[in-house]
Amino acid sequence: MGIIKEKMIQDLEIRGFSERTQDTYLLCIKQFVKYYMKSPDLLTLEDINSYQLHLIRDRQISVSYFNIQVAALKFLYGVTLKQEWNIKLIPYHKESKRLPVVLSKEEVVMLYKAVSYIKHKAMILTLYSTGMRASELTHLKVSDIDSDRMQIRIERGKGGKDRYVRLSEKLLKILRVYWYSEKIRPNTWLFPGYGDDTPLSRHSVQKMTLMARIKAGIQKQVTTHTVRHTCVTHMLESGENIKKIALMLGHKSLKTTGKYLHVASNYLDNMKTPLDDLELK
Repeated sequence: MGIIKEKMIQDLEIRGFSERTQDTYLLCIKQFVKYYMKSPDLLTLEDINSYQLHLIRDRQISVSYFNIQVAALKFLYGVTLKQEWNIKLIPYHKESKRLPVVLSKEEVVMLYKAVSYIKHKAMILTLYSTGMRASELTHLKVSDIDSDRMQIRIERGKGGKDRYVRLSEKLLKILRVYWYSEKIRPNTWLFPGYGDDTPLSRHSVQKMTLMARIKAGIQKQVTTHTVRHTCVTHMLESGENIKKIALMLGHKSLKTTGKYLHVASNYLDNMKTPLDDLELK
């Protein structure tokens, strides 16, 4: 697997895959090879399909993780090993369309008040105000906060794309309170981990959010992505343009942003049903 692994790493790097995606794909292939204890170039399409059944029936992994495994296998056999058989015969699992969990404005305040450390307060408000992902939050730099133009620069978001989001006056205020309150003021990373030269981990942000939910007594399942969903939904409810929101989130398609219309509380407010136009007198 050594030579094949190095070739796969090169192929991933050449195509600009993020470090996180590279690590995920390599882990998936490592699990696949461990299952058969054979070099992947000795395995057939039938072996791959049998492994897929194993993932569904025995390991009962989630649909999203199953599809990540499939993406990794398609890359290995389609790009790195250049197999002659049709890699489309490594099927994805059909994913159900589930609506996101969204917090009310009152619950956002509860989440904010549940944490006492000003750094954590600033992190929650940054997520809610900008709709950025946890990985984007952890890689924010002090220099990304542009108070003159009231913008926040997000470098290499999902898909390796840079974008700008609006910097709220309220958020700027809390970020300044946080920055001045730190004994060792952040110089590089806005939310550093251990030492200013290390960004905070995504796991730490998720753990902080979970503990805030428990302390606040919120019954809904709350993750950092829940806060992102909530930001988008509240913006739609306030009448913000969906195209602007899509740009802010870094969505490639309006279809991705459009799913939030189904959870916005005012989605059905002005919609008429056929019954409304019937004369029943």
